[in-house]
Amino acid sequence: MSKEDIENEEIQDTNQADQTDASEQEEVLPTTEELIAIEKDKYLRLFAEFENYKKRTSKERIELFKTANQELMTVLLPILDDFDRGLSEIKKVKDKNLLKGMELISAKFKSILTQKGLTQVEVKKGEIFDAEVHEAITQIPAPSPKLKGKIIEVIEQGYKLGDKIIRFPKVIIGH
Repeated sequence: MSKEDIENEEIQDTNQADQTDASEQEEVLPTTEELIAIEKDKYLRLFAEFENYKKRTSKERIELFKTANQELMTVLLPILDDFDRGLSEIKKVKDKNLLKGMELISAKFKSILTQKGLTQVEVKKGEIFDAEVHEAITQIPAPSPKLKGKIIEVIEQGYKLGDKIIRFPKVIIGH
């Protein structure tokens, strides 16, 4: 082999290597359609993520509005209890005008609280005790066998704000 043959052979090898590199580079580059598909997928994922964010923040905002008054309502509940105790004492005095005035104030106060979402948890004597809804203060011997495990007396009324109980009714149960 002559020097020229060796040089020609090296040039051919170099040309073949350049052609191989060029073809490999062409294979690596995605087509326009593939680029569009990739960008469309990114867009759809981003859009779905944004929609989930909007739904989540909307739900959180609704929950916040539902329970925004919870702290205020919790503070007002003892006043509501005092109204009930005061009315029961005024009934003993038998002063009709005083009783009528206090009943009007109490009714107006309860009406405003009801408009803001506060409702009383209904509890009756003789109901079966439910730890999910009632708070047992104490147990006493049941006056009759059919009152075992049931509510004998309601000490303090319970209240709900929307669907959430903000104060459980305090009860005495029979054992």
